[in-house]
Amino acid sequence: MEGKVIHRFSKRFSKKAFFENLILNILRISTYLVILFAGFIFLDIGINGSKAIFKSQAPFINTDFLTQKPETLHVFEPKHIDKKLKEINAKILSTNIENKNLSNLAIEDSKKNDLLIKSLQAKYHVLDKQRKEERLLFSDTEFRALEIKPSKSEYVYETYAYSGGGIGPAIIGTCLLVLGSIAIALSLGVLCAIYLSEYSRPGKVLQIIRLSILNLSGVPSIVFGLFGFGMFVLFFGWGVSMIAGWFTLAIMALPVIISASEESMRSIPKGFREGSLALGASKWTAIRTNVLPYALPGILTSSIMGIARVAGETAPIMFTAAFALRDQLPWEGLEKASDFIFQGVMALPYHIYVVSSKIPQNEYTENMQYGSAFVFLFIVGFFAISSIVLRIRVRKKYKW
Repeated sequence: MEGKVIHRFSKRFSKKAFFENLILNILRISTYLVILFAGFIFLDIGINGSKAIFKSQAPFINTDFLTQKPETLHVFEPKHIDKKLKEINAKILSTNIENKNLSNLAIEDSKKNDLLIKSLQAKYHVLDKQRKEERLLFSDTEFRALEIKPSKSEYVYETYAYSGGGIGPAIIGTCLLVLGSIAIALSLGVLCAIYLSEYSRPGKVLQIIRLSILNLSGVPSIVFGLFGFGMFVLFFGWGVSMIAGWFTLAIMALPVIISASEESMRSIPKGFREGSLALGASKWTAIRTNVLPYALPGILTSSIMGIARVAGETAPIMFTAAFALRDQLPWEGLEKASDFIFQGVMALPYHIYVVSSKIPQNEYTENMQYGSAFVFLFIVGFFAISSIVLRIRVRKKYKW
C-alpha cells in the first residue's frame, strides 16, 4: 500500500462525532454569549447607577438620593445661552436641508456646508457646557424655601417630574413588600408541601393538583395582578395596600416554593420517619423533628427562587400595592396600628417603570433610572445572598 500508513487506533473522521462537536460548540458559545450580555447589562447599570449613588467628595455616598422622596426638579436655564443654542440648532437644521437639496454637481458647496455644520456643532457643545455650569437646579423642598425666585426674564423655567429628590420611600416599600410576601408564601408553601409529600394519597386527584401547581408557574404576572385587584382590592375591600400586594405576590411565588419544598421533603430517606415512629412519636412529630430540619436547605433554595420571582414584578403591585408618589413613610401619620398594612407604598420596580415610560425623558430622568435600578439590584442580591448563607449554615448543621 502506497502513501501514508493509517494506524488502526488513530482517530478517523466520523459524521456523528463531527455533529456532536458542532452542537457542543454551539451550546458553549450560546452560554458564553448569554453570560456576556448579562454581564454587559449589569456593568452598564453599575457604571451609570454609581454616578447617582456615589460622590467624589466625603462622605462619598449620596445619602440624599437614598433617603429623600422623589420630587419634581425645577430647572432655570440661562435665557441668553438658551436663545443662542436654539439659533444654532436652527442653522444646523437649515444647512442639513440645503445639503439634501444640492445636486451631485455641487460637491464644493456640500463640503462647505459640512464644515459649517461641524463648526456649529463645536460651538453648540461649548455653549451647552456653559449652560450646564450656569443653570440652577432646585427640588420641590428647595424651590418652596426660596425667598426670591430667579427672574424669568433672565432664565427659562422648566419642571421635570420625578427627576429630583431621592428614592428612600421606594427602597423601604420594596423591602416591606418582599419580606411580607416571602413570609406568607413560605408559610403557605411549606404547609402545602407537607400535605402533598407526607399526608396525600397517590392518585388522579394528586396528579391534577401537582399539574395545576406547575401550570400556575407559567401564568403571566399581569394575570396575577388582575386577580389580586379583583380579589383583595375590590372583593375583600382592602384597597391599594401592602397586604393586598403581599398576598398577590405570595400567590405568584407559591408554585415554585411548593414544588421545590415537596421535592426536598421527598428526598429525605424513609428511615428518618420510621425511626421516629418506632420510638412512639406521632406522625407530625416525626415530620417536625426528622423531616423539616433536613429539608430546610431545599426550602431555602425555593425562597431564593421566590424572591427572584416576586421582587422584580411591576404589574401585580401596580394594581394592588404601589403608588407613583407617596409623601409619608409607611409608619408615619398612622391613626391606628392596623393602618400600617392597609396603606399603599412606593416600590422600586413601579418607580423605575413610571420614570422610564410615563414622563418625558431628559438628562435628569436617566440619572434617576440608573440609580434606582442599581439600588434595586443591590436589594435583590442582598436578599438572595442572605438566603444562600442561611442555607449553607443549615446544611452544615444537618448532615445525613
